[in-house]
Amino acid sequence: MLAQQLRELEKDGLINRKVYPVVPPKTEYSLTEFGRTLTPILDELCNWGENYLLQNEL
Repeated sequence: MLAQQLRELEKDGLINRKVYPVVPPKTEYSLTEFGRTLTPILDELCNWGENYLLQNEL
């Protein structure tokens, strides 16, 4: 399931995938410039979650 999600994010241009020809296999993922545009949105979502937990004492 994770591999499928990563392939979709790569196809959508949100992440880069780099495969190294080593044993055992090694793959690195990084955000693209386009993917980094999501940072402010994700930061706000995180802030909302933290406030929700504080308000509901969870």
